[in-house]
Amino acid sequence: MYERLIQIEFNHCDPAGIVFYPRYFEMVNSVIENFFADVVGRSFASMHFGADNGVPTVAMEAVFQKPSRLGDKVRFTLRVERVGGSSVRLVIEGHGPDGLRLRAVMTLAWIEGMKAAPWPDEMRAALERYRETQNA
Repeated sequence: MYERLIQIEFNHCDPAGIVFYPRYFEMVNSVIENFFADVVGRSFASMHFGADNGVPTVAMEAVFQKPSRLGDKVRFTLRVERVGGSSVRLVIEGHGPDGLRLRAVMTLAWIEGMKAAPWPDEMRAALERYRETQNA
């Protein structure tokens, strides 16, 4: 399972010292961005600079279970649930020592020239391999 540990910093928090919920979406995006660079073989930089493609979010759903506070360390995990013709459905969870803090389900689409397009073969293969190892 793809994992990334993120420490909750002052800039993530509201005046009560807990994560302001939109900051979780920034953390989730960071996990996705690193997953694409580390596992899929395409960094966001390579997609956005010099290439006319990318993976915008087309749907997201989040459930916030418990608050995270300044100084907490949250372990985010990413699982590939489904690979479609031009989309991928990801499940990202954030866990603290006391259990699940949030669960986000994200659908991203592969685009070329601002239009949905089939996954390039090497990216589809990487996503499918990763999905299969998750279900093994």
